[in-house]
Amino acid sequence: MELTPILLVEDNPKDVVLTQRAFRKAQISAPLYAVSDGEKAIAYLSGEAPYNDRVQYPLPALILLDLKLPRRSGAEVLAWLRQQPGLKRIPVVMLTTSREYVDVNQSYDLGANAYIVKPVSFDDLVSILDTLNVHWLTLNEKPQIAL
Repeated sequence: MELTPILLVEDNPKDVVLTQRAFRKAQISAPLYAVSDGEKAIAYLSGEAPYNDRVQYPLPALILLDLKLPRRSGAEVLAWLRQQPGLKRIPVVMLTTSREYVDVNQSYDLGANAYIVKPVSFDDLVSILDTLNVHWLTLNEKPQIAL
């Protein structure tokens, strides 16, 4: 069975490491790829260099997208993604620190599939990622995506 990749778009290196640790603790076998800003996320998703090798950088089945990113915000990445015919069906979970209704509403308006506020506790992060894994990668029927 092919493992389903997840793309994490997160600019805080500590949060990337924390998420990687939480993946291991939750025993999520899906490979986790991480990029650190909105421009890199778009380059990854569109297969531009240095992400043009789809064996090394496969299209994700799920995107965990931070809202507050350098170069392009999570909202800008999401708006771009939803305009791409071959990619617009990829499920996107906003994983961010903002509880502002303007951010929550804008994310859903742009096509986010879920909006989750990053928890303070590591164990809560493990629980959230485990739930996302079960829902999006195990139970959910995946859409066709392609460039």
